[in-house]
Amino acid sequence: MKSDVSASSEVNLSESDGIRYLHLGTEWVQGSMRIKAPFDIDLEYVQRMMAWLLFVPPDTVAGRHAMQLGLGAGAITKFCYKKLRMTCTAVEINPRVADVCQAWMRLPPQDERLRVVIADAAREIQDPQWLGTVDALAVDLYDEDAAGPVLDSEDFYADCRRLLTDEGCMTVNLFGRTASFERSLSRISQVFGADAVWAFKPTREGNTVLLAQRTPQRPKRAALEARAEVIEARWDLPARKWLKVFKAVEK
Repeated sequence: MKSDVSASSEVNLSESDGIRYLHLGTEWVQGSMRIKAPFDIDLEYVQRMMAWLLFVPPDTVAGRHAMQLGLGAGAITKFCYKKLRMTCTAVEINPRVADVCQAWMRLPPQDERLRVVIADAAREIQDPQWLGTVDALAVDLYDEDAAGPVLDSEDFYADCRRLLTDEGCMTVNLFGRTASFERSLSRISQVFGADAVWAFKPTREGNTVLLAQRTPQRPKRAALEARAEVIEARWDLPARKWLKVFKAVEK
């Protein structure tokens, strides 16, 4: 879980079995990196945040715009930048998190395709420069206690929807085994429309990733399976496994 709640949270690291973990002053893991494969995505739920790839032609991914709200260990931004060759924007309120990511998590230096914005996500996404520009929006905003999403109102999700291009998708990390999940699902469905929302089953740790589309798509199963095979072959993400635990939300 990544944090966008405090500009002064303590940032610390731990390592175990070749994996480096980011913490915000607690035992909660805010992100991770395989030291020998720093641009791969290690955590299962973070891999699932890439499910938007199922809905766009693979040959059109490079050059699209990915935005991550809550930098965490930077796994999504690094993967989109290095592996997918996208233009990337990360919004993080705590400058120390950005510094640690660059020093210890192999976050590349900023350039014409990579920008880290130190700002409050709720305010930053209202900036007109971002409206209608984002193809893949990753929302993973938890505080150091991971009690629930920091930003979770209908107004916030409406602002997120306005960021997206016509083909754009938002993926959100939620806790699927807590009372807040149904509330979050209801709010997202109200803003995007229930026919635009897809959901994974919870991971073993309880993380549930929701996907919401700017323009609803309901591809046939065969089309999703074909796309999943391409995703696995090109980017080594477990996309065929996704389809066993990923489905459209019922209207």
